[in-house]
Amino acid sequence: MRILLWHVHGAWTTAFVHGRHEYVVPVLPDRGPDGVGIARTYDWPERVTELPPEALADEAFDVLVLQRPHELELAREWLGDRDVPTVYVEHNAPQGRIAEMRHPVADRPDLLLVHVTHFNALFWDAGTTPTRVIEHGIVDPGERYTGELPRAAVVINEARRRARVTGTDLLDRFAREAPLDLFGMDAASLGGIEDLPQEELHGEMARRRVYLHPIRWTSLGLSLLEAMHLGMPVVALATTEAHEAVPAAAGAVSTRVDELAGAMRRLIDDPDEARERGAAARAAALERYGLERFLADWDEVLEEVAR
Repeated sequence: MRILLWHVHGAWTTAFVHGRHEYVVPVLPDRGPDGVGIARTYDWPERVTELPPEALADEAFDVLVLQRPHELELAREWLGDRDVPTVYVEHNAPQGRIAEMRHPVADRPDLLLVHVTHFNALFWDAGTTPTRVIEHGIVDPGERYTGELPRAAVVINEARRRARVTGTDLLDRFAREAPLDLFGMDAASLGGIEDLPQEELHGEMARRRVYLHPIRWTSLGLSLLEAMHLGMPVVALATTEAHEAVPAAAGAVSTRVDELAGAMRRLIDDPDEARERGAAARAAALERYGLERFLADWDEVLEEVAR
């Protein structure tokens, strides 16, 4: 099957393109947001190719995978008026008042809306658009946890800009219990470390004793699932889907910040407990968020849509 999609979310796309199909991603000369092309900081298989927009009109595709509202117009502009079976993947939890959380592709029976968490499916109003949930899958980075550094790792992209949404304002409270190392896009503006390739990032995360997930409102951070795959114990806010992903044995999940800060301190001070809980985190992540299950779920949907 030949699939056209935009490279929007690096970690999710990395898992998606590890399937058995042929994948095409648009590329622009400036590699801007609508034409990032093939990933440079993630390891992608050779079955992924990139094409400029002007070449897409002459190409045949079995399924079109959209991830942002304006891609509906881009597809029409770049592909013409061809009727290509379409899936819209919603990565984000809705913002705003619950009564007004209307999805951009609501009442579109001509396409399939796929949510990445059950929380998102619950909160978004899709009207008559058919919907499905395919939970995340992760390319297993391996059990790499050493926990040699008595510090906590935090991965947040654009932590300064996103502020309360990502719990950036809570970092000072946690930092009173143990040193934190912030990773992610624009992390340097807050004294953190940014722009590490995924392989190097995973190595650095695994050296820290605890993974901290202070995000208030998100679908389900893939960095959280990656930390669990690495074998890291987790301290996380019990918001959106996090309480579903992190079992009690894997660390601490709560809406009480002081309780989480205390749990983080305890794990920093007790390497044996940290390692034990990290092993539980890895086992849970492999069972629920393994790549094989993820790709099998997507194969089922793609074959259904492409008929």
